[in-house]
Amino acid sequence: MKIDWAALASVFGVSLVVTVALVGLFTVGVIWLSKLSATAGSSGSGGSAALARTGAYTCFALCTAAVSYGIYLIVA
Repeated sequence: MKIDWAALASVFGVSLVVTVALVGLFTVGVIWLSKLSATAGSSGSGGSAALARTGAYTCFALCTAAVSYGIYLIVA
């Protein structure tokens, strides 16, 4: 049995980069949600709250899309 080390390293590198990016994106979404809950009590933060909510939902949607695409690649 012969192992293609270059292909193995390539798969490892891509999976590592995608995993770090996905975790980072999810973390940004959680941070924006925490800013949303922190600004909920203060008055006059309607624009900031809307931006935080939109940003968090966008991050979560991108995470869902990336995971769905990964599942699609595995199944197909």
